[in-house]
Amino acid sequence: MSLAENVEYLRRLRELNGITGFADFHRQSRPAPECPLVEVESFGSNPGRLKMFAHVPAQRQPLLPLVVVLHGCGQGAADYDLGAGWSTLAKHFGFALLMPEQQRINNPQRCFNWFQSEDITRGQGEVASIREMIARMVADYAIDANRIFVTGLSAGGAMTMAMLAAHPEVFAAGAVIAGLPFGTARNMRDAILQMRMPPARPAGELGDLVRRASSHRGKWPKLSVWHGTADYTVHPDNAGEIVKQWLDLHHLPLAPMAAGEVNGYPHEQWWNADGETVVESFTISNMAHGTPIGVAANDKRYGKAGPFLLEAGISSSYLIAKFFGVTDWIRQPKPAATSPSTKLIPEVSPISALPALTKMLRRPDAPAAVEPTEAKPVPETPVKAAPVKPTPARPPARAKGTRSASGKAAKPKTELPGSRPSAPVVAQAVAAKPAVTPVEIKPSAPRPSGAKAVDMTPADAPPVLKPATAVPTQAPPQKRRRVIDVAAVIERALQAAGLK
Repeated sequence: MSLAENVEYLRRLRELNGITGFADFHRQSRPAPECPLVEVESFGSNPGRLKMFAHVPAQRQPLLPLVVVLHGCGQGAADYDLGAGWSTLAKHFGFALLMPEQQRINNPQRCFNWFQSEDITRGQGEVASIREMIARMVADYAIDANRIFVTGLSAGGAMTMAMLAAHPEVFAAGAVIAGLPFGTARNMRDAILQMRMPPARPAGELGDLVRRASSHRGKWPKLSVWHGTADYTVHPDNAGEIVKQWLDLHHLPLAPMAAGEVNGYPHEQWWNADGETVVESFTISNMAHGTPIGVAANDKRYGKAGPFLLEAGISSSYLIAKFFGVTDWIRQPKPAATSPSTKLIPEVSPISALPALTKMLRRPDAPAAVEPTEAKPVPETPVKAAPVKPTPARPPARAKGTRSASGKAAKPKTELPGSRPSAPVVAQAVAAKPAVTPVEIKPSAPRPSGAKAVDMTPADAPPVLKPATAVPTQAPPQKRRRVIDVAAVIERALQAAGLK
């Protein structure tokens, strides 16, 4: 390292106040009015002495996802939420939000201790505290265990990598903004060197750092990587090292499988054998150290510009949430208001009420309604039909012959072979006899004058009760037009349909 580089290094180290080297965080944090985050005081042993803040919207997805968001140095949970807009996203798309917060007692600049071995080892320190917070959220809100995600900025991004390495079985995906690869720093000196001049390591060596952090040998989480090219706090080469580390875990080549632009910024993708994108990289040109914000694809703005929350014309929070798959849910519309009386009416299909309504509206002495069809010509030579035997065992039996006044049973009516029951044919038979009252139904085809009236009622029609009077053998008595009480018919139809 040259003398000039040493001077610049010491100058920046002095600005960092000898803590972690994450930029100038001496500014006071902004107040966050009306913050929806709620602090949860009891969530486990809390070996890392962190604070827990959460937000769960009233309207939630059926399989409730959880997004863990880790703030940067000099920030708190409310500050980062106001700038990045994660609680607004949670409310809009119905997922749960967990935002751990660092305390000054652990780090004067409120940075997560991503470089200390006791805080990034599985089951210890800050990693263990965050894991206990997740367990509390899962128990309290029935979180879908397959939809837990983590993201963070700067020191929070480096701690995101620590969570993915220490507990890969917990997370489905992660996203790191201006962060560093896992395991490359175990103390303060390593952290500063990795931030300023990250050495190029082989992909296998970087992957082994993650594999040694746990006994996990299953499917590894997906990862989205974000970094600005003008970041002088965390060198942009760290983004390439993170991508290289995660590609080795997924056994993918270093060359991108797809390269394009999103909102004018380079975007690279790698996918697995199933075609699912498992690693992606966003390079934000000319952006300094911070989280890029802007108008999202749905024309909404999530977050507000501020220290290390930079207007870049691209919404990283929205695109990260989309990468996680938590933006696919759309809230269902509110049900229409109903009066209490509507609950007393049972839900009945209108189709089921039609047959009963048809029977109610049918005249007692009229044949059953059938589909209108073209009447077939009747043979001129009368055909002798066999008498129809009654079947009393069947409820909807054939109509029996009525009895005369002398008590003798009249001969049952017969059907013509080859003819089809239809209301127009019956009307023709009635019209052939002398009548005083004109018949309302016109015949659809001429009928021979010598044909006799027959009973065209279908076999499955209900029996029609007729008055027990003598039936003339030559001509039927003239029938008066029956006046139908429409109100009574509708009343009986509603009762038969179960609507009243």
